[in-house]
Amino acid sequence: MASPKTQYVCSECGATSAKWLGRCPNCSAWNTLVETVAESGGAGKNRYQSLARSQPVATLSEIEAKDFDRTPTSLEELDRVLGGGIVTGGVVLIGGDPGIGKSTLLLQAVDALSRQMKVLYVTGEESGAQVAMRSRRLGLDGSQVRVLAEIGLEKILATIEVEAPDFCVIDSIQTLYSEQLSSAPGSVAQVRECAAQLTRTAKATGCAMVLVGHVTKEGALAGPRVLEHIVDTVLYFEGDTHSSYRLVRAIKNRFGAVNEIGVFAMTEKGLKGVTNPSAIFLSTHGEPVPGSCVLVTLEGTRPLLVELQALVDGGGPSPRRLSVGLDRDRLAMLLAVLHRHAGVATMDQDVFVNAVGGVRISEPAADLAVLLAIQSSLRGKALPKGFIAFGEVGLAGEVRPAPRGQERLKEAAKLGFSVAVVPQANAPKKPIDGLTVHAVARIEDAIEILRGM
Repeated sequence: MASPKTQYVCSECGATSAKWLGRCPNCSAWNTLVETVAESGGAGKNRYQSLARSQPVATLSEIEAKDFDRTPTSLEELDRVLGGGIVTGGVVLIGGDPGIGKSTLLLQAVDALSRQMKVLYVTGEESGAQVAMRSRRLGLDGSQVRVLAEIGLEKILATIEVEAPDFCVIDSIQTLYSEQLSSAPGSVAQVRECAAQLTRTAKATGCAMVLVGHVTKEGALAGPRVLEHIVDTVLYFEGDTHSSYRLVRAIKNRFGAVNEIGVFAMTEKGLKGVTNPSAIFLSTHGEPVPGSCVLVTLEGTRPLLVELQALVDGGGPSPRRLSVGLDRDRLAMLLAVLHRHAGVATMDQDVFVNAVGGVRISEPAADLAVLLAIQSSLRGKALPKGFIAFGEVGLAGEVRPAPRGQERLKEAAKLGFSVAVVPQANAPKKPIDGLTVHAVARIEDAIEILRGM
């Protein structure tokens, strides 16, 4: 019996090669070619014809533009990330570390949605009894939730056709396999094919669908990159499994804003939304401590107050620069700006910067708060009580404005903060009750204000 032919498929872009190569010839990624079994040329040749729907060419100005109808999931934080709720025919991909709470969150959403629509929960990693046991443990009724324990794609598609659900969860996409392909479940070809077939089914039937995806050890979604391109929304579940708090972040959303976050707390009865997430990112110090500065950051449409902590200590001939929750290269750049334009040298000091609560900050508006925290630690003098700062710092030492500065200041005033150092362009036109605002144009001006406090 002849052995089956093999080919090598890139896990990043899905390109194929007859032999193994260190670098993908299509996307130039290194060490991404994975050996798979090649499918025969005639297999599945016409399998797309029944699902393909041709649309006539139309002029853009003549196409009716209407908003999408959304169905709330009753989980406010999840609805915030999704843009208001689930969309008919929309496909959502959610990924996260094992045990982070993906299945728990979706089981809660399915249970809530089952009261207003027909739902189907497809599990490929657990049995129906295990899903029922988790549901009982979470205190969910689940009387209207339909459950299918299956990993065969064709059987799942047949069940969707018979059940005709309005909402379907596939847990997880890496466990499914199609009989049209001979490769193992979880391979690049299987993940790509199963996701494409399910997406076409969702669009054709109007069934909103959620695909659960595994992540690699680097934290990226496992499988080919095309998996993220074909779905409508991509969500990442973040957080430390040893902490009770979880973040759900949207990095792609065709039906809403990107970079929105939802904050949840893991309890015995499942995930509960956190109404005031700023409280978990702020310290519990009774009095201000040196090296601590509160930043007003923006996550999607939500202003969040996050405490940044800096520790400057004697480092010897090879000082270290370490940051948790912030970009390390940007920290090195900010230290050079601090030395050149404000005369504060840290070349012989270890500098450690941390964002409290495990949050990751990517926006440059954190620059000013980082530098003020470093200066506070170096002087050994705490910033005033109720102090906040935000603003981008350029290489020339200028302090640039941050987007939606007025909303940041109002959020800080609402939570009781009284002193703010902000870019000059973000200075409020009207005074904000209870908040004294110092507008600065350069980093040396901010340091000078700090020394006078």
